[in-house]
Amino acid sequence: MLILLRLAYEFFKTGLFAVGGGLATLPFLYEMSAKTGWFTRQDILDLVAISESTPGAIGINMSTYVGFITRGPVGAIVATLALATPSIIIIILVSKVMKRFKESPVVEGVFSGLRPASTGLIVAAGLSVAQMAFLNEVSFEGFHFMDVFGWVRWEAVVLAVVMFVGLKKFKFHPIAYIFVSAVIGIIFQL
Repeated sequence: MLILLRLAYEFFKTGLFAVGGGLATLPFLYEMSAKTGWFTRQDILDLVAISESTPGAIGINMSTYVGFITRGPVGAIVATLALATPSIIIIILVSKVMKRFKESPVVEGVFSGLRPASTGLIVAAGLSVAQMAFLNEVSFEGFHFMDVFGWVRWEAVVLAVVMFVGLKKFKFHPIAYIFVSAVIGIIFQL
């Protein structure tokens, strides 16, 4: 029971402060991983890949998965509801307030301040995912300049470039690229 309360607390806090969508939850997941040990940094990368490949919001998918691996179906429900509850409460409050203060410079200022903050969270999350996807663990012990080339996971970089070029050049549905990338990742253990 205590772990379900902890799940609810951690995901409620994430839902309350992760402004900007699913990728903005990543810094909170890194912190949660370090504090609780429920999942690893590699699990987070897998969570992002799975969440991007399945229908639904990334944050909701990730909370459901973490809840499930932590406490089964009940954990999945608790974590998902805990993540969504702050958004529901805030949307109800904002809709009531926005009717009254639609033209307020204070309200406009708040939203102007939130845009760069949420952009920063999303960029930081994207860079973290890119780092985990494209770079190997680095040790600076006995550092040589040529070691820099060993830091990069070249197969992952090539796959990303091929998928990017494919998306721009050929107009296949994005699901086709996700499926092909998943198959290649499974085959080559990316």
